[in-house]
Parts: sequence; structure tokens; C-alpha cells
Amino acid sequence: MPNASMFAKRSITNNLKTVALLGLLGGGLVTLGSAFAGRGGATIAAVLALLMVGGSYWFSDKLAVTAARARPVEPGELVWLQEDLAMMAQRAGLPLPRLYLSPSPQPNAFATGRNERKAVVAVTSGLLDVLDRREVRGVVAHELGHIKHKDILIGSVAAAIAMGISYVANMAMWAGVFGGDDEDRPNPIALLLVSLLAPVAAMIIQATISRAREYEADRSGAEISGDPTALASALAKIEASVKRVPMAVNPAQATSYIINPFTGRHVRFANLFQTHPPTEERIARLREM
Repeated sequence: MPNASMFAKRSITNNLKTVALLGLLGGGLVTLGSAFAGRGGATIAAVLALLMVGGSYWFSDKLAVTAARARPVEPGELVWLQEDLAMMAQRAGLPLPRLYLSPSPQPNAFATGRNERKAVVAVTSGLLDVLDRREVRGVVAHELGHIKHKDILIGSVAAAIAMGISYVANMAMWAGVFGGDDEDRPNPIALLLVSLLAPVAAMIIQATISRAREYEADRSGAEISGDPTALASALAKIEASVKRVPMAVNPAQATSYIINPFTGRHVRFANLFQTHPPTEERIARLREM
């Protein structure tokens, strides 16, 4: 198991990579606006980016728990889970997150919130049905790892900017098809190509951010729980169940879950848009710890 200084250096490196990727996403949004509508388009795109980032910052927890139909766990309910969460949050040096329960039968979990003091850890009913207490503890520790390294905020911002790029590209596509006869207007075919490729690029960058951070959350979670094999066992059980049990979730929220809720669906070029690392690789790394 790596020492604390090695883990800190690795976290700093990943954070710098994430800032660079987010900069590319934001820059792409402004570039699209500029290419399709000149300086005015760039200004509108910049304002749109700020609004989306601001919205994702202030309302990320509400959006996520609403999408999951999750509710707060009441005092006296799931006492064992609340005790484990409190114990591991203290061990991680974090304020106690709010605990939510989603009625979904698919075993899964996610963390959200704009900062450590506003953080939420949500688990599904299916998770509590499929996993034993030790494995649930490993999953919760993984989500605390995301909170500790501020992944919950970065993921929300990345999703918002990626959605903004897709939105501007979609508007540009329609402008290319139905625009006027102005000779200075960009080539409609070029507009259509860029409009199709821009959202794909945004999705790839967003997926890259998510994959890198899942490995770090696994490592951090294993250190918080002190039981890497419990998380490894949980990941194997969750992935097997996710393939059988669907979940009604907004695709924009998929990166938040410990296992992609759409795992097992047959989609062309699925590896290109994979939001999580291969579960087998995650398990192998955990067992090496």
C-alpha cells in the first residue's frame, strides 16, 4: 500500500489534469460560439458556461438526489449504516455527509454536493439487498474518497460544460441547415460536422475525467475502510447485478455512480464512451493492495 506522500502527489497530478481537461471543455464551448456566431456567439457561450457551472455548483446535490428519487435516511433508520458512515467520515477527516436512500432495486451508490460540508452519500435499496455489511462499508468508503478529493464538484462542472458544448453545437447545426443566404455564413456542411463531433469530444473528455478518478476513489476508499478486498467483492457483485437490473437514471448522472448504471447495454463504440474503468482492472488493483 502506497504511503501518504505518494498518494498526495498522485492526487495533485490528477487534479492538475482535471483542471486542464475542464479548461478544454470550457474553451471548446466558447470556441464553438465564436465559430458559429462571431464575437457575440463567444460572449453568449461564455455566459452560458458560467450559468451552467454556477448551477451545477449550487444545485448539484438537489439535482442528483431528485434524479435518483432518493430521500433522506431518518434518525433511527438503518442505524448500522449511519454508524459506519460516521465512523469512516471521522477516519477520513470529513464532516458527516447526509445519507440518502434511493428506492431503485439496482445495487449502486453515488456521492454529490458542492463541498465537503454539503456532501451527500446515496445508496440504493438494491445495494443493501445484494451486499453484506462489510461490502456496503467498502462502497461507502469509496464515495467518501470522492468527497475527500472534491470529485463530486469537478464531476458536476465537467458534466455541465459538456452539456453546454452539446447545446451550442445543436443550435449551430440548426443554424447551418436553416440559416440565411449570407455569403459570410460558415459552410453548412462544416457546421454540421463540427456540431456532430463537438458533443462526442465533450463526452470523451468527460469520460476520461471520470475513469481517472474512479481509480483514485477506489484507492482512497480502501485506505479509509482498511479493507480493500471488501470493496473488490462489492464491485464484482454490483456489476453482475447491474447487468440484470435496469435503472431509470438520466445519462448525465451516470458518471456519479460507483458502477455505470447502463453497464451491459449493447451500444456501438461503447468503450469510446465508457465512463468508468473496467471493473476487472479496478478489482485487480484493489486486491494488489
